[in-house]
Amino acid sequence: MLVSWREFLFGKRKRKDVALFTCRFMDNILKLNYELETKMYRHGKYYRFKINDPKPRDIHKAEVRDRLVHHALCRALSPFFDRKFINDSYSCRLGKGTHQAMNRFRDFVYIVSKNHTKTCWVLKCDIKKFFANIDHEVLKGILAKHIKNKNVLWLCEVIIDSFGTENKVGVGLPLGNLTSQLFVNVYMNVFDHFVKRELKVLQYVRYADDFVILHENKLYLESLIPRISIFLESELKLSLHPNKVHIQTFSSGVDFLGWVHFPHRRILRNTTKWHMLWRLEQEYVPETLFSYCGLLSHGNAYGLTQIISKNLKCK
Repeated sequence: MLVSWREFLFGKRKRKDVALFTCRFMDNILKLNYELETKMYRHGKYYRFKINDPKPRDIHKAEVRDRLVHHALCRALSPFFDRKFINDSYSCRLGKGTHQAMNRFRDFVYIVSKNHTKTCWVLKCDIKKFFANIDHEVLKGILAKHIKNKNVLWLCEVIIDSFGTENKVGVGLPLGNLTSQLFVNVYMNVFDHFVKRELKVLQYVRYADDFVILHENKLYLESLIPRISIFLESELKLSLHPNKVHIQTFSSGVDFLGWVHFPHRRILRNTTKWHMLWRLEQEYVPETLFSYCGLLSHGNAYGLTQIISKNLKCK
């Protein structure tokens, strides 16, 4: 627990709730450890707030003691589950991320299009209200197949049941929990293996609830949609977003992970660009500006990079 605390504390020392927990650190740690050992631990409440990144999202923040438990649990489980995930799952994994997912997507395009000499069709899908529709019992069942330690499984179930979507019992995970990132990967790993083993798809990339499948034949991709939909609904109680299932040629421009991808370039999605410029007008935070420059270096965004560079020079 102490190792998890040191890792959890990074970048959070000045936050009020963390400072209050630190004031009685040993008492809090000993009490938390006792509750976990005796299974008297109960998850606390969540604090809800909204962010626009770029679309509105509800974030649920747990108390410090609970976030410390989340961190310790993920520290123990992440290496175990990471070995079970397919290579082309890129969300919230060490050594992965959006840039690696986009590069893998580009590599698959080269393969299917024979270096842009043939037509490459892309099936792009999104799951409707992903986090809000994760079924607790299905998730617990998946975890129980892999976790044999009853104490660890008990703790997972306590955290899962600590949150529920409004008007739905036993459904939903909070955006904000570190454990939620791990749990949704475990949840969707079932789908990943279905795509690879049952559908025999070769060119497939998934990041959270966004995924793409590439093929030279449009009819083949169309045939996959009902099979994917049936599996998601029957096995995971999820559904494809009806307005976010598209089949298009790569040359027409494919919107994936915040960028619009073309054969010889990728440009930032307009909504992402306008949100970035809005943030620059609202406040000057050097770290944010530098992170934007780093983001833009992964695509063709010379003009926008120049605008941000001027902001850095003028301040």
